[in-house]
Amino acid sequence: MPNIQDKQNNLRNIAIIAHVDHGKTTLVDAFMKQTHLFRENQEEMQQTQILDKGELEREKGITISAKNISVQYKDVKINIIDTPGHSDFGGEVERTLNMADGCLLLVDAKEGPMPQTKFVLKKALELGLKPIVVINKIDKKLANVEKTLNKINDLFLSLATTEDQLDFKVFYGISREGKVFEKLPQGDLTQANSTPGDLSPLLEEIVKELPAPSGDMDKPFQMQITSVEYDEHLGRYLIGKIANGKVKLNDPIVLVSNKEGFAKKQGRVSELFTKEGLEWIKVQEASVGDIIAITGIDSTDIGATLCSIENPEALPEIKITPPTVRVKFSANTSPFVGKEGKLVTAKQLQQRLDQEKNLNISLKIDSRGTNTHYVSGRGELQLAILVEQLRREGYEFELSKPEVILQEIDGIECEPLEELTIDAPEEYMSAITQEVSERKGKMVNMENEDGENRFTFHILTRNLIGLHRSLMTATKGTAIVNSAIVDYVPYEKSTELFRKGVIISSETGTALAYALMSVQERGKLFITGSTEVYEGMIIGLRTTEGDLEVNPCKQRHKTNVRMSHAQVTEIALKTPIQLTIEYALSFITDDELIEVTPKNIRLRKKLLKSTERVWAKRENLTFYAKQQLEKLEKEA
Repeated sequence: MPNIQDKQNNLRNIAIIAHVDHGKTTLVDAFMKQTHLFRENQEEMQQTQILDKGELEREKGITISAKNISVQYKDVKINIIDTPGHSDFGGEVERTLNMADGCLLLVDAKEGPMPQTKFVLKKALELGLKPIVVINKIDKKLANVEKTLNKINDLFLSLATTEDQLDFKVFYGISREGKVFEKLPQGDLTQANSTPGDLSPLLEEIVKELPAPSGDMDKPFQMQITSVEYDEHLGRYLIGKIANGKVKLNDPIVLVSNKEGFAKKQGRVSELFTKEGLEWIKVQEASVGDIIAITGIDSTDIGATLCSIENPEALPEIKITPPTVRVKFSANTSPFVGKEGKLVTAKQLQQRLDQEKNLNISLKIDSRGTNTHYVSGRGELQLAILVEQLRREGYEFELSKPEVILQEIDGIECEPLEELTIDAPEEYMSAITQEVSERKGKMVNMENEDGENRFTFHILTRNLIGLHRSLMTATKGTAIVNSAIVDYVPYEKSTELFRKGVIISSETGTALAYALMSVQERGKLFITGSTEVYEGMIIGLRTTEGDLEVNPCKQRHKTNVRMSHAQVTEIALKTPIQLTIEYALSFITDDELIEVTPKNIRLRKKLLKSTERVWAKRENLTFYAKQQLEKLEKEA
């Protein structure tokens, strides 16, 4: 049996980092298959996105939560951490990078380094991780490897914290074929399987050049919790990498943290697991560098430190970039409350959000009372994913308009500024520049290559909300839109972005196609015939300014005259706008809410009755008039 020091030397912990859709999950699939993690007849050999088990991950084609597996290459165990590529899930990346000692940076050979690539690489280099670069998708039709490599070199020059980090190995990959090359292959790479190869060169480099885990075997046991899983039989698994020392079954341990007001928890190691392939396997002991799961202390305090009883010393807290956008969650108050969901009370919603607060450190959840919860995240997608998870679990609730979170820097209120990149055919240049300029975005760069334009803008986060949808419409779905925070700038008040009026139902009942025929001439509908509606519900978007109240339940007058065939078939409604959570979050204004249930997403006014809205408007105008009068009196 190898001694502990040999075991530590034969261990590698690597994180795979990349922008969304640069082939990261596909490469992990190839690692698992080529290291014989599965038998040839196992169904996983024919699958893709093996690690993306979540329903939403498979639907959206993105990694939402970081996951780790282990593979065996020769005598070395390689723990691979697959991280999310979308900037909204940067918190997942930040906490899991702490478990790695090296990283693979994947960059698309056509797209080059993207905003999230810069953000994640910066974090990895700050943590001192040794990088290996893989220029992936070299088989793309418009791949430009030389240009991409130059951009990667520029990126490292701007981000490296030591000279050693500028000395990195570059490989060239076709991850969908499970191939990586030390030198760029010649010939027509767009032809599938035209060049033989596998992942051996990359695996050899990982084993030879990436460092074994650091840490002192002789020090007392320390492990920082980076994630939590739940098992109905064993309770919570506390997961992390052992920073120092070793741990055995039944060892007494204590949970500590540098957070203010944190109460120590003591317990014993009742079960100890390490990853073998995709599964957690029971072990008797583990030591420095091992990524393990421990049961015995019931906690959800991600970032806290598990220690030996003899030396209860906490490791430095995981630094998470602060959230930029927040939304208010509250229990559903619509007339249809309880018709479609099982979990509808304020208490149930509070308990679920408290659970999310403990498990997801990249979300900040601030509860004020039992029915007001401000959930803050990195962007619309991260918030929309949480909303979708809750509705699929049977919850009903309401959401307010998203608002940008301001940060106080040197005594000045500042707001986030983002770098926005848009890749689209050059024919949409004017449409893109118009959409972004209307939101006060400033172009900082534009590149053209083979009929494809890449625009780079700087734009405030508050003006970015809803832009993705507008750009996809303007470019007929061809645009690739990405953004990441680059700075905080002093906050300046400005007028809200213009939105046309809405069409509001004045009645409660079932919408009829006959009534909607005339309503659709005034704008675009969100509903179809036979949809249940209530007074104050928003059923469409007007083509002009100002809100319009209509009766969508109006029936055709009954007469003794039989209708002709032409009259019966003339009721043809246009295709309605599909309401998604992302669309709804970007659509509503301050006086509106989103009603979310397991079956429907509805838009509504905060005040459902027309008379209440009129009085509220008058009171606001009176208050505004008083303010102006007081201002004039002070000036006089």
